[in-house]
Amino acid sequence: MTSVEQVSAVGQVLLDPKQELAKRFRALFTLRNIGGPEALSWISRGFSDESALLKHELAYCLGQMQDARAIPSLSAVLKDTQQEPMVRHEAGEALGAIGEASVLDLLKEYCQDPVVEVAETCQLAVARLQWLQSGGQAQEDSSPYTSVDPAPPAPKMSPSELRDVLLNESLPLFERYRAMFALRNLGTEEAALALADGLQCSSALFRHEIGYVLGQMQHPAAVPALSAALERPGENPMVRHEAAEALGSIGREECVGVLQKHQGDGERVVQESCVVALDMLHYENSEEFQYADGLMRLQG
Repeated sequence: MTSVEQVSAVGQVLLDPKQELAKRFRALFTLRNIGGPEALSWISRGFSDESALLKHELAYCLGQMQDARAIPSLSAVLKDTQQEPMVRHEAGEALGAIGEASVLDLLKEYCQDPVVEVAETCQLAVARLQWLQSGGQAQEDSSPYTSVDPAPPAPKMSPSELRDVLLNESLPLFERYRAMFALRNLGTEEAALALADGLQCSSALFRHEIGYVLGQMQHPAAVPALSAALERPGENPMVRHEAAEALGSIGREECVGVLQKHQGDGERVVQESCVVALDMLHYENSEEFQYADGLMRLQG
């Protein structure tokens, strides 16, 4: 049982801008794993931070916790046009992940947001909530991953059929996301390479989600495409950030050099993502710390 004092100690690390960003991330993941109102309160207090990357991750964690008490703070972030687009996008996705029908009207309002990544995110969140209302929960529970995803996996299809859906830009984004998560769940090299082809699609939101699922899969076949996305001049920072985190998650030796190269990147969110990815890579490959599980050591 975690005490209020222990949660508070971790929360103070999370909100302290003087702490290394990687340590603040570990505090966030620890709070997410603890759950409950105290942890949720500490996470929700971080949206005034200067780091868009951290704020984006705060919203993600609140969505994954699926605690309806986070809805007011996430709604406020979605409505706040002074927040960075990637933060507002993640707040919209988190509202969809929580799964409460009460946010449908708000999400529908922002389906027409002038920031295309926010609009597309809210469209996906509306589609997910409508899918849940139609009784789709059991299918979602069949995923081999613990994440709450913005779309359920597509019904059974061959990898080549899923790839065709994934790359067909005339189809609704929700259908293409369903193909994306079905490919991820296959976990094969063929699936990873099909997903990597999606890094050339026109929607930055879609490319960013491709990076995310490739990080979940941790398949080394995706390393060249993810490295290329991170290195690509003019690529949306949201996509580059997700490519960096995916490379850190895959954790192969060939990931280290490209991440180190971009620790000094001109885009702050990319720079910070590389720092966090290298930290994640270090801890995942050591016995010192299982990422997101080190409450007591974090306080030491």
